[in-house]
Amino acid sequence: MNEWILVVDDDSNNLKTASHILVANGMRASCVHSGSEALRFLEGGRCPDLILLDIHMPEMDGFETLERIRANEQFAAVPVIFLTADEESGTETRGLEAGAMDFIKKPFVPEVLMTRVHHIVELTRLKNDLESQVQEKTEKLNLLNIQVVMTLSKTVEVKDKYTNGHALRVAQYSREIAKRVGYSNERAESIYFIGLLHDVGKIGVPDNILNKDSKLSDEEYAIIKQHPVLGWQILQNIPAIPELAIGAKGHHERFDGKGYPDGLKGEEIPEEARIIAVADAYDAMTSRRSYRDALPQEVVRAEIEKGVGTQFDPAFAAIMLQMIDEDTDFELRQK
Repeated sequence: MNEWILVVDDDSNNLKTASHILVANGMRASCVHSGSEALRFLEGGRCPDLILLDIHMPEMDGFETLERIRANEQFAAVPVIFLTADEESGTETRGLEAGAMDFIKKPFVPEVLMTRVHHIVELTRLKNDLESQVQEKTEKLNLLNIQVVMTLSKTVEVKDKYTNGHALRVAQYSREIAKRVGYSNERAESIYFIGLLHDVGKIGVPDNILNKDSKLSDEEYAIIKQHPVLGWQILQNIPAIPELAIGAKGHHERFDGKGYPDGLKGEEIPEEARIIAVADAYDAMTSRRSYRDALPQEVVRAEIEKGVGTQFDPAFAAIMLQMIDEDTDFELRQK
């Protein structure tokens, strides 16, 4: 069945343009002129696959409309992309905090609009497929189809060209740390899946920020820092495996309490997140980035050692240092 998109914009020309682009690409499009019309549309029992929602509208703006959509349990999970001509980064930050999955700038560029729409629709479909599998099975690890999880993690890499293989490597390093700590095989495999999906929230970060090859502005960095919360919002809808959401939200917390998004300290940070944090930092340093090449192994080791007790849990950092020392051929890095 063709994807069904609801477009909400007070400008008739924008509605016509968006509708034409969607229909030309094989999708169904319904158009309304205001937030109140959108709510009536939904309350009539119609549930689209995605909502394209203008921010600046009279009477009820996009933020209030989204808040009221989210308040209705029946439509709370429908993904929303904001439409805006606003260039202020604060608008994007506020939108991501409100639960928008992405932004599309006006005037529309057909290729950009369809890429974003396909991306979010596919992500939602994969998440729903994962939830269905979780509900149907009894063994927690049997609930996860590894191919679905891998595809979900790869979704981020489609957006960020510099993170090729990042999620897989973080998952592998995290599982090895967990095994050396003494976790059971089941718990170590759980850590592996958490690692695969720790960065899924980056799906909501604009491409131009993710792939910027120069230093981020304070406003752009603030948007990047929203990705743990976005990942938590995506994954918390899988209640049978709450660790997935915990790992996504907590992997940028610091042991000294100076991390984000919640500023948790020490053992306030879930163990899964503390393991992911050191594995994530290690892979970030041993991988190519838009602004630098991979760092030498001795530099990476020194940085991990420097972060013991401040950035990283001392126990898990010590295991990572042990793994580095055993890796005499420097195999643990992006190839």
